Amino acid sequence: MNIDGVLSGGGIKGFALIGAYEEIESRGLRFVRMAATSAGSIVAAFIAAGYTSQEIYQLIDEVDMDLMLDTRKSLIPFSFFKWLSVYWKLGLYRGVEFEKWMTEKLAAKGLRTFSDLPPKTLRVIASDLSNGTMIVLPDDLEKYGISSNSFPIAKAIRMSCSIPYFFEPVRLRSITGINIIVDGGVLSNFPMWIFDREDERKVRPVLGISLSASEYEHKKHTIKNGIQLFAALFETMKDAHDSRYISKKHAKNIIFIPTEGILPIEFHLTDIQKQELFTIGKEHAKNFLNQWSY
Repeated sequence: MNIDGVLSGGGIKGFALIGAYEEIESRGLRFVRMAATSAGSIVAAFIAAGYTSQEIYQLIDEVDMDLMLDTRKSLIPFSFFKWLSVYWKLGLYRGVEFEKWMTEKLAAKGLRTFSDLPPKTLRVIASDLSNGTMIVLPDDLEKYGISSNSFPIAKAIRMSCSIPYFFEPVRLRSITGINIIVDGGVLSNFPMWIFDREDERKVRPVLGISLSASEYEHKKHTIKNGIQLFAALFETMKDAHDSRYISKKHAKNIIFIPTEGILPIEFHLTDIQKQELFTIGKEHAKNFLNQWSY
């Protein structure tokens, strides 16, 4: 059966998304169109490319995270240089190796630009800090004077995954100058709304997968220092838009997966932690699909 899908962001916790997808895949459900943010955009891109759930797990499991966290070279001690990187380059890590890796894995399936996919197959969310607006890629690229068909899918994923201060933002050159683009989760971490827009005709069931306990529950933030303040600020920004949008009507079509205890940027997980996230995702998807009425 064909369905459309929405995947939330969540950093390294995306292993739970893969587990949920394995259960979905095993039931003969096939995603035709997908919308996603951040980590969800990685999984969605691989699904659109034709990778199976097990292949996606293996691809991400084998990633050399020390290579992906690509700092700029400097003779200055790292403990001091990393703060200079945030000040001057706006992020600790360049994100170049991540984009190269995405390019390589998508190219292995014949995907390079959005023209290699049927229209509307894959859309990812990013945030334009220069203009203070949300971007749906590739749909909104024409507003920047950029051809949507010729735009690299890997770069769109890189834009959607640029966690502020952690990865350097993407500098998008447009007809109006340089635009600073960061993680889509800043403005919409779970774009369930994308299939409800006036110009979007719902032609099949839409299934969402969100890395959160539920649409109503939200753990109270503890704010006793600057780091906790930033964490609470970012969490509030990424959840506010989507929490306001999601209603009971949408909640009945969303698999909620609680992933407390692991931070999105906790990239050096053990094999046991990865498998636990995968299993949690699979189990919650199984329980949901057993009673899903579409």
